[in-house]
Amino acid sequence: MKFVDLLKPEAVKVVSAVTSKKRLMHDVSDLAESAYGLSAQVTVEALMERETLGPTGVGHGVALPHARVAGLTDVVGAFILLERPIDFEAVDRQPVDLVFSLFAPEEAGVEHLKALALVSRTLRQETLCAKLRANPDPQTLFTILTESEAVKAA
Repeated sequence: MKFVDLLKPEAVKVVSAVTSKKRLMHDVSDLAESAYGLSAQVTVEALMERETLGPTGVGHGVALPHARVAGLTDVVGAFILLERPIDFEAVDRQPVDLVFSLFAPEEAGVEHLKALALVSRTLRQETLCAKLRANPDPQTLFTILTESEAVKAA
């Protein structure tokens, strides 16, 4: 599994005016709807339900909200760079500005976990996160995310 398999260029966005975790979940869901045709209402409910199990803010300004969604056939992702970090109840209590959401089919077991592991591993790289934060252009962000694997493989 590769980033390019999870993410479409149109599923990458820079957002400037988010003030809460709930508003962010709506923005992520709207992005998933426009990029993949998922129901924004269904995805926001699934993301919020998952958050009740425990916050998905993994630390160092990164959040990985994820949910299973009926009707999906593949695991897909959406990435948002926040111009102003928000409180996300992250494990390290630091505000979040890099948000990678994953949506998986209801029956996806191993594929969902592999995708989460890939995103988590990638967004743990400080240099990659610094590049993402320094480039507020969606196409550039997509390129940074999808080319990070090519560099590692070379």
